[in-house]
Amino acid sequence: MIKTSVHEDLGLCVVKPTVERLTAANATTFKEEVIALLDQKHDRLVIDLAEVSFIDSSGIGALVGVLKRVGTRGEIVVCNLASSVQQMFRITRMDRVFSAYRDVDAAIQALKERA
Repeated sequence: MIKTSVHEDLGLCVVKPTVERLTAANATTFKEEVIALLDQKHDRLVIDLAEVSFIDSSGIGALVGVLKRVGTRGEIVVCNLASSVQQMFRITRMDRVFSAYRDVDAAIQALKERA
């Protein structure tokens, strides 16, 4: 359900859900797959939501669960948010929790600057 691209030189991993809708039907699977990455010591993540056109509270909850699992040992940012996904982030105030960037390159650059 996710594609990953590991950037060892930068110490980060790009995670791309390959679903159009991140909802109760697949949020648990998404969360488990991302947590498996965290267990492999990939704790600086860019979540690329380019293919996701809709996210519900379960999808948001999965992202929050991953963020809690990362804790202070890493960082998670999101990018490529469709307008409906941006709206859900605003409604749930997750736009104050997750840093969002226009694309993967901008997200990677931001993480590089924070390293």
